[in-house]
Amino acid sequence: MNSIASQSTDSTGGASPRKLYKAFALGEGVTWTLLISALIIRALIDSPPILLTVVGSIHGAVFLGYGVIASLVGVNNRWGLGRTVLAVALAIVPFATIPFERYVERSGKLDGAWRRTATADPRDAHWFDRLYRWFLNRPALFVLVLLLAVVAIFITLITLGPPGGKPTE
Repeated sequence: MNSIASQSTDSTGGASPRKLYKAFALGEGVTWTLLISALIIRALIDSPPILLTVVGSIHGAVFLGYGVIASLVGVNNRWGLGRTVLAVALAIVPFATIPFERYVERSGKLDGAWRRTATADPRDAHWFDRLYRWFLNRPALFVLVLLLAVVAIFITLITLGPPGGKPTE
């Protein structure tokens, strides 16, 4: 079970918790770079407002995706509520997901496959764990539900406007 293939995919050929978490943590850092760069460009030159809108939207989508993936991996790998909330909250701080990703990797918190079957662990009998496994065993439905949730949150946030309000011109 220590092969590279078992670390990057699960038994169904999909992405493992490790692979998904690492990709979204890195993506969050990359989109922070893009967002900060767009803000600097806007401050230095008269850039079109659409630049910041597009880059901000991309960052927002990756931010929400990271939050979902961090939550899923936290539940799957039994990080506990505190560590899982910390993982999600660190997305607010530019680039903080990258050192956290390194910490959970070094400490073995990304080890293991998706928990698709119940084990002898008493926590597996909890209704939430049963529901979680039910969705994990229906990946297309799970992805659809998660995607719809992210889109609903994204639309709500776009409707509310950017942090700090809309700029006056």
